[in-house]
Amino acid sequence: MELLFVCLGGALIGFVLHAALPARDTRGVLLVPGVATVVAAVAWELLLQLGWRADGGWIWVVSLALPAVAGVLVARGLVARRRRADSELYERVVAGA
Repeated sequence: MELLFVCLGGALIGFVLHAALPARDTRGVLLVPGVATVVAAVAWELLLQLGWRADGGWIWVVSLALPAVAGVLVARGLVARRRRADSELYERVVAGA
């Protein structure tokens, strides 16, 4: 049950990040929430395997902080890559016309 709550928390963090970060039009609506959900689930399971207890506070903090960091990194990285790719495509189209 805790894994479900962590996944929902990761998805919620991802949706908030998607809405809050600039250049929303350069990435899909579900991309950042999807990445954040996967990171939350994997972090939770890894921390449980390392012996952290599910009723401890730090496992929740880490499992919900990592998706936020990953979501920001993915969103910013994709924006830069998308803008660079769009610029290169524009230059090729203009040069070919």
